[in-house]
Amino acid sequence: MIEKVLIGIDDSKHAEHAAEFGFDIARKFNALVGMVNIVSPIAATQIVGADPIMGLTSSGVGIDELELLDIQKSQSENIVDQTIKKFGEGLLVTHFTDYGPTADGIINCAKEFNADLIVIGTHNRSGIDRLLMGSVAEHVVRHSPVPVLVVPFSS
Repeated sequence: MIEKVLIGIDDSKHAEHAAEFGFDIARKFNALVGMVNIVSPIAATQIVGADPIMGLTSSGVGIDELELLDIQKSQSENIVDQTIKKFGEGLLVTHFTDYGPTADGIINCAKEFNADLIVIGTHNRSGIDRLLMGSVAEHVVRHSPVPVLVVPFSS
């Protein structure tokens, strides 16, 4: 029985397509929905033009890592809010934000939510791109304690 569906999303069309599937499944099973967007913290020194010693960009404006994290968190909340508005009308949705590696964050949130099913999209990477980038979907499938529905996206 599927009582709780966790949907992993980002700002891609692949994730939006998977979210639509996830919400449809939740409606069919009258299940609760959890949505997670993972924030991968970026150090200010990783930004092009940032000075690792002074913490300044070439424009002379200081970038505080906490401010950057706040911006990322705000973007994450916006992604979730927009997805709920588009597909989740009438459903109670629990929002999760996790920080760090995407696949592990999805799995951790699934455990916290006590999900019966995880729904994620796939970017359909292959070859060298998949080798270098890894596959979030593959990692989630291999390490999840619950079934995972990977929704492919075809343009």
